[in-house]
Amino acid sequence: MSNVVLVLIEPDEGRVHLVSREALTFARPLAGQVQALMLGRVDEAVLADCREQGVAVVHEATDAELESYAAAAWATALERSLEASGAGIVLAGGTERGTEVLAHLAARRDLPMAANVLSVTSTDPLEVERQVAGGAVREQMRLDASPAVLTMAGHAVEASAAAAPGAAEHRPFTAGVSAADLRAQVKQVQARGGGDSSADLSAARVVVGAGRGAGSADGFSDVDALAQRLGGAVGVSRAVTSLGWRPHHEQVGQTGSRIAPDVYIACGISGAIQHWAGCSSSKTIIAINTDAEAPMMTKADYAVVGDMHEVLPALLEALG
Repeated sequence: MSNVVLVLIEPDEGRVHLVSREALTFARPLAGQVQALMLGRVDEAVLADCREQGVAVVHEATDAELESYAAAAWATALERSLEASGAGIVLAGGTERGTEVLAHLAARRDLPMAANVLSVTSTDPLEVERQVAGGAVREQMRLDASPAVLTMAGHAVEASAAAAPGAAEHRPFTAGVSAADLRAQVKQVQARGGGDSSADLSAARVVVGAGRGAGSADGFSDVDALAQRLGGAVGVSRAVTSLGWRPHHEQVGQTGSRIAPDVYIACGISGAIQHWAGCSSSKTIIAINTDAEAPMMTKADYAVVGDMHEVLPALLEALG
């Protein structure tokens, strides 16, 4: 198997997305050389992030059709970079797009794919440990095919700089996207409202979460206020989105976002296994709940037994 790892990286406001930087960190111990494919404009800020992560080569597909997201088109670009790099492993962060694009690649090449990988336990043969059943179970999986295709579970590792910077040699190319690749394509992106509390959950350093304990759609005013006061994002449980109180993009959990903030404040959330799968990588968890025996309370670093509608106003007042 080639000792090159090719990592699909995603943009975030002109830089490399946090989860993609984590994927590059994850890739380094597996590779003699890490190469990356950026679907999005490669500028000096992107190259600087890649150098810091020890990336040797940065491929950029310059096709105009790739400016808007289309999973099949991105997979075509990934195939071209795979052929150019000769990589033995293709890796992406376990985002919605990373997972979808790598699934296209695996299907086209009739390859097995390991999703939500937490660690690589052996490189010869390649064996990985991954999350299944919403994080309740860990599975050992062997990938005998080449290239090995896998996505890293969100925040499985913390992004860190390489011991020595990489060259990040910029290699533009044309992917040759076909009309069939563009049958499903993002045509318009509508910005979310809500100020700071609508920040990207996967990259937020502070998340204020709320569950059924909020009581209603009108019960989030203090949650929003605290998230904005702390410069963070709002996250919610699946029960909240199922009830229609908040939009799905705020959901934390197995079928929502996986977060790894410095602080997660979970208000009125019982802590079902599906939610825990999305928040367990948080560095510090503070739970507020009237039920002292709720799973979230017993797993949290700090627990406050009380009504969120009494605790949060007091906290906001104390913060001034």
